[in-house]
Amino acid sequence: MNPPAGGEASTLEGALRRFEGAVEALEAAIERRLEVERQEAALAQQLHVLGADRSRLADALDGAQARAERLESANDEVARRLGSAMETIRAVLAAHER
Repeated sequence: MNPPAGGEASTLEGALRRFEGAVEALEAAIERRLEVERQEAALAQQLHVLGADRSRLADALDGAQARAERLESANDEVARRLGSAMETIRAVLAAHER
């Protein structure tokens, strides 16, 4: 087999350099794509955690609102009973003063 002539050798070397450049560019693109996929996975995990936190906080808020409503009802009942007791005491005092 004869070695390539000078012109053929430089053409082959140029093609080899372009090929190596294309392979390097492809490897860089693959690495960038893998990094994007890693970032997307991390964001998806964060989104899942935030969704779970939101659900937990919504449940806690619902519980707090229900408790606040119960406390408000109890407060209304206590106020009603105190008012009734005060009226009874006033009536007893008024009857006693006569």
